[in-house]
This record gives sequence, C-alpha cells and structure tokens, in this order.
Amino acid sequence: MKKKLLLLVLAGVLAVTVSGTAAAAEWANPGLMLSAKDLKGKLDLTDWVIVDCQDLDAYAKGHIPGAISLGKRCKKALRDKTSRMFSNPSKYEKFLGKVGIGNDTNVVFYGEHVGSDTVRDAAIAFWILEVLGHDKVYVLNGGIDAWKNAGYGLTPKPAKKPEKTFKVNYVASRIAATDEIVKIATGNLKGVQLIDSRSVKEHAGQDIRALRGGHVPNTTINVSHKKTHDQSKDPATGKMRDNGFLSPERVGGFFDSLDKNKRTIAYCQTGSRSGLTYLELRLLGFKDPANWDESWRVYASHFDNYPVENEQWFNFNRVRSLEKKIKAIAEKLEQQAAGK
Repeated sequence: MKKKLLLLVLAGVLAVTVSGTAAAAEWANPGLMLSAKDLKGKLDLTDWVIVDCQDLDAYAKGHIPGAISLGKRCKKALRDKTSRMFSNPSKYEKFLGKVGIGNDTNVVFYGEHVGSDTVRDAAIAFWILEVLGHDKVYVLNGGIDAWKNAGYGLTPKPAKKPEKTFKVNYVASRIAATDEIVKIATGNLKGVQLIDSRSVKEHAGQDIRALRGGHVPNTTINVSHKKTHDQSKDPATGKMRDNGFLSPERVGGFFDSLDKNKRTIAYCQTGSRSGLTYLELRLLGFKDPANWDESWRVYASHFDNYPVENEQWFNFNRVRSLEKKIKAIAEKLEQQAAGK
C-alpha cells in the first residue's frame, strides 16, 4: 500500500514537472510568428502582403512568390531618418498605402539567414509597424532559408500590390526615448527593466563603437541577440537549424529572471539588434516592451547627465595615427606597383 502511494506521489510530481516544462517551452503569443508551412497557405489570399526585407539585388535574384520589395532593406526603407521617433506619420501613411498595405492588411516580414543580417530587418519592420499601431503584423520564423529548407521554391518575378489606405495609430509606449533612459540611468525612474542586446565586450566597454564604451547604469541584464538564435539540430532532418530560427526553449531561458508585467526596454548600438529582442519579448508575452531606437550611438556621444558604467573612451589620436601609417603603406605599395 505504501509502495503504491509512493508511486502515485512520484507520478504526480513528474506530471507537474513535465507540465511546467511544456508550458515554459511555449510562446505566449505564438501567432506573431509564422512557419514556412503557415505562410505557404497565405500566398493566394488578397488580404495578406508578404514583404522581402533583403536589398533589391537579392530580391531580384529570388524571393518567395508574391512577396514585394520596399526597394531597399526594410530597416532603411522604414526608419524615420530625421528623428528616429516617428515624427512624420503622413510619410508612413503614404508609403505603406502605396505598396499595398492598409489597416486591414495582414503583413508578413522575412529576411535571410542571420549571417546576412536581414533577419534583424524583419524584426525591426515588425516593431515599426507595431509602433504605428498596426495589429496584423508577423515574422516568418527562419526567414527565406526556412522557406527553402521546407522545399518551397523562389521566383525572380517582382510582385506589386494594389494601393491601400493606411492610417497611423501611434503607440508611443513601444518606443523608448533617450530621456527615459537617462532617468533610469540616474536612478530617477524605478521599476523599469533594461536589456542590453549588444555583445559582452560592448557591454563591458572593451568594444567601443561611439565616443564612449560601456553600458547604461542600472541595466538589468546583458543578452547578446546572437545567443537567442536556435543553434540546435532539427530532429526532423538531423541538420543544424538556421541561425535565424527562434524557439521558445532557447529564447525563454535568457529572460526568465525578468518580470513580464514590468516595462521592459531593449537597446543596442543603433536600435537594430534590440529590435529582435523586442520581437522576442512580444513572443514571450511581456506586457509593456519597447525598443530604444536611438540607443548607444546617441547616448554615448553625450556627456552632461549621461552616466556610463564601465566607461571607456575612444582614442581618436590612436586611430588617426593608424590611418597615417596605413596611408603611408598604401602609397609605398602603389609606388612599388608602378615600378618606382
């Protein structure tokens, strides 16, 4: 009797453990991301627009049938170059409407493998449309490589959609301003979680890409965007997954220590890598995620009231010295080539 009772208790514990593991391995918002198979079933639907986030040359060589190009990489086509704070809604309304995206349009963005960097473009485009208040925007998990790996073909034939009407419904909470970050850094704003999506060396101030290196004080965690890509084997094929593939098992583990109910802001160097973090936070069910688009390139170039932890300064004199040496070597090589 005791033995039977013990087995029942163990079985119950195991069931709870397995159930908890299964729950932890699921997206809270799985509908935000499509598989290649999901997307295949949308190709002929008139209220769906697929956007290829590669540059025009790559698009012309081959893209998913029916996918449109924005004329350049998505982050370049969609970013607000003047203020990075979406101050010109009419620009977006005109541009998106012209390419066939209306408020009732389902929009799917995709890039190439992570080595090409356009996987981040798809995430940035997703974030931008969410900032603009569009609630029917998705990302193809694994990008164009996932499409090809599923056995689906590409086409060089360009696609064009009929014009639509798009109206911006700006969601300010989805973009963090530098003023808000300064308040966090100086301790004047509490209860906000800050994620540094840059590399460990950038976070530590060893890789300097602005006037100063280091990170924003009171940053909660440093999770390089590259770490979150699934690098495991696909059980169906036995092959390594494409690095653009996102899985809840891998991504969720990096953000387990955070409170999903708190405002959570991601940043990097230019707001691109952190755009992928924003997508991941949305998939995981964070209630108030945001991307700091100005990010480190702006923050680290200011001095007054912009504190930096692990602060390191960029040595411009050393750079100029190296430039002179390189120029001298280049001139010497040119003279040798000319037979002087």
